[in-house]
Amino acid sequence: MIAALFIFGPIVLAVLLALFLRGENVVSKYSALALFTGMLGFSLFLLQELPERGYLALGSFLEVSKFDFVLTLQVDMLSTIMLLLTSLLLILVTLSSWTMERQSLYFSLLIFFSGAIFGVFMSTNFLWFFIFWELTLIPMYFLVGVWGAQRRIYAAVKFFLYTHVASMFILLAFFLIYKESGLFDMSLVKEGMLLSPVLIWWLLFIGFAVKMPIFPFHTWLPDAHVEAPAPISVLLAGVLLKMGAYAMIRMVILMLPQTSQKYAWVLLLLGLVTLFYAAFMALYETHLKKMVAYSSISHMGLVVIALATLSYSGLSAALYEMIAHAFVIAPLFLIAGFFYHKTGSWQMQDMGGIMQKAPYISALFVIAGLGALGLPGTMGFIGELSVLLSSIKSFGLWMALVALASMLGAGYIIWTLRRVIYGEMSSVVAKTDFRMNRVEFFSLILFVFAIVFFGLFPNLLFEYINAAFMQFQSIGALQ
Repeated sequence: MIAALFIFGPIVLAVLLALFLRGENVVSKYSALALFTGMLGFSLFLLQELPERGYLALGSFLEVSKFDFVLTLQVDMLSTIMLLLTSLLLILVTLSSWTMERQSLYFSLLIFFSGAIFGVFMSTNFLWFFIFWELTLIPMYFLVGVWGAQRRIYAAVKFFLYTHVASMFILLAFFLIYKESGLFDMSLVKEGMLLSPVLIWWLLFIGFAVKMPIFPFHTWLPDAHVEAPAPISVLLAGVLLKMGAYAMIRMVILMLPQTSQKYAWVLLLLGLVTLFYAAFMALYETHLKKMVAYSSISHMGLVVIALATLSYSGLSAALYEMIAHAFVIAPLFLIAGFFYHKTGSWQMQDMGGIMQKAPYISALFVIAGLGALGLPGTMGFIGELSVLLSSIKSFGLWMALVALASMLGAGYIIWTLRRVIYGEMSSVVAKTDFRMNRVEFFSLILFVFAIVFFGLFPNLLFEYINAAFMQFQSIGALQ
């Protein structure tokens, strides 16, 4: 029952806050912070209660047994890790949004999103999973469309249409699964039950590839990132993209392992193209936030390459890279948004010498940037190294070319630091006051602390990440 409350409770609370609070009422942001802290506590509780194998049952609700339409809530190590990551990011996004305008509506939408995303990670019924999957679009559409920049409506509509159309592929796959197996419970469906696993694989792959996003389905993301407020870019990169990767692991790789083996080359090819195409685009960019956006897409290419190995080590590397990407890219988006708010420009040529005016914020940006390029001692290094080793193990030494992406990453990150943080101070920077709200600055420190701490002690994460896939290796679903 408690699990269901963490799904439907936030949705009801969000509606009530939106209806009865107005303007800058601080009740909404304190309610959001309290709720997300409670979600983190609940996720930690689940982590302690998980069995060694299989799912932890959290209850079944709203049953329509004739159609196997029942809200079945179950979690395993994989979904619990995603719950922990989501609740942590929601707390940090709340702190990063402390001075956001129209707080009542803004935080109400964040609360609504939290309930829907917890439903995605806890539901094992395909239809309920799809309902929660679609519900996440509603708050994100308004968060981009209301609080975004000049082209926010265009970006919000493009984001909604791309992801909603892709969801139709997913829904069709779910109905095919039900037609061929008689089940809507993803924890019970096996590949051997299905008459058309290849068709189902492609439908699910396309649907989830758009959400991740993988080239050539990525074009909605740069626009959404550029126009969205910086904290919402953190949610896009840290939660929504990971939602797509989570579903790819759960329903494409683990549910359809034999078909995935047949089409692993598709994952590998698109992963490589995504990795290098987005890296070259980031190297070319002069728009600060768009550079960070392409960097984000490039890192998701690493995740796809790791998934293509279909191996225990590869999936562990992919999950670590997903977490590392979330923590590394978040401060880059937040600080880029802060620089824009202060200077009024996204163009790097309008910046320069910010280190002289804002040394502490600049230092955090530098550390996050070094994490993004994979400097040893950061999460970015461990993530890239894990993906590199697992891909070489599965595909041979020629996969060492993945390391070339790190060189490109070093190029666009160092070039950005040279133009934005260091160098001669621009006239715009010279007359700008870079003071930041203390709460928002504190959230940046927490992000950067995580980048370094888990980069130095990655085993603290791998202990749980490896456990998420150990059972699948023992039953032969992974190499």
